[in-house]
Amino acid sequence: MTFFPDAWYLILSSRLVPDLDGGYTISTLARARQMAAAGASPLLLTVDPGTAEAHAQHRAVFVERGAAAASEMFRNLFDEAVAPDGGAAEWLRAAAAPGEADPSLEYREVAGGAVALPNVVDPDWHLTTAPIVIRDAAGEPVGIVAGFGALYRAWLTHVAADLRAEDDRPVVIVCESRQLGELIVGWGDEDVRIVHTVHTIHLEPPYRVDSDLNGLWTRWFEISPRFDAVLWPTAHQRDDVRGRFGSAANDVVVPHAVTRPGVVVPADAREEGLVVVLGRLAPGKRLAPAIRAFARVVAEVPAARLELWGEGAQRAELGALVEELGLGDAVSLPGLTTDPGAVLDRAAVYLTTSAFEGQGLALAEALAHGTPVVAWDIRYGPRDMLAGGGGILVPDGDEDALVDALVRVLTNTDVRERLSMEAQDAAATLTPARAMQTLAAACAEALSRERRR
Repeated sequence: MTFFPDAWYLILSSRLVPDLDGGYTISTLARARQMAAAGASPLLLTVDPGTAEAHAQHRAVFVERGAAAASEMFRNLFDEAVAPDGGAAEWLRAAAAPGEADPSLEYREVAGGAVALPNVVDPDWHLTTAPIVIRDAAGEPVGIVAGFGALYRAWLTHVAADLRAEDDRPVVIVCESRQLGELIVGWGDEDVRIVHTVHTIHLEPPYRVDSDLNGLWTRWFEISPRFDAVLWPTAHQRDDVRGRFGSAANDVVVPHAVTRPGVVVPADAREEGLVVVLGRLAPGKRLAPAIRAFARVVAEVPAARLELWGEGAQRAELGALVEELGLGDAVSLPGLTTDPGAVLDRAAVYLTTSAFEGQGLALAEALAHGTPVVAWDIRYGPRDMLAGGGGILVPDGDEDALVDALVRVLTNTDVRERLSMEAQDAAATLTPARAMQTLAAACAEALSRERRR
């Protein structure tokens, strides 16, 4: 099945590490698999300065789990920064200009000593033009590159030239990182189009349409019209942005897609009373309020059980709260799972109490597995995905409504069966085929005109 126009497709991410960065890593790898299935054959590019051995281990884990098709689809800047003799690669030496390290900064050696990176203590470290030192095989400096942006663009120029030498086609970069987007938006290659994805919310608490922008987003919104397309995970967020900033005519809704299982476990074959959560054990997921609400659920449904799957900074705090409330027999924290589908297939209900999301990949997975959802109505995700049914959307932060919804679903077989059928229908709007058709159309539109940058 081929949806995509003839071009080289590069998916650009800051890093891709197993069990790190939550849904970001999962959805980025999923997009690569789905693009490959639709005929795009993308490469996954990363710029984290780990060792080649660590990168190889990460790729092997992804392939073993089925998250990536093959290790060969990955390329890393710092793996390719080293020449066979141990010094900097030819493309990197060619990008270097005369200059020296900044004596006011500390440096760390990466790429086997071929590169020395400045340690910049600043939230906007990626924007620095502090010199990056390039060394030869003897460890002697051969020049500098002016900051991370210049380094990343030099590598992308090398990658693009490498691919075009094999087959002279245009290049489409699917940029998965806001910081990287800021650094490559000025890249002058006429035959490159940049399609920028969005993974998370752009607002500060209380996450209303007119809330302050998250500081990391302010600069990005100023440059966003220069991207050849921007992919929003939900219509809710895209429409909020349009209402506030206007439409640059390059904003497209492309939800993170999920693959539906071949067989959906019927509602009456699931574990009675089991409610599950999948995600990071972090403050933004509001799991402490979920546990407190669940204490009231157990009072009405004694057989109810809650499994909080994931890891994170709040693990000890949440475990202590479970003990404090005497819920040790009803609430557990099993840790990470590499098979979320198996967890969802056991569950009577999927619960999400996040304060915010980009879309909510686990919620989409729940719908695909026919697992009824109970969710607070937040920005962004639940409202879009549950618009056609499949769960109960309750007012954000309303504990009474949350408890009532959970009790209703857990105690009413007819409701569970109906929601399970609706969930499967809702998941039909989140299939890889639909997402790839929309993404391919955005790429075709971008390739049909001059670049925006």
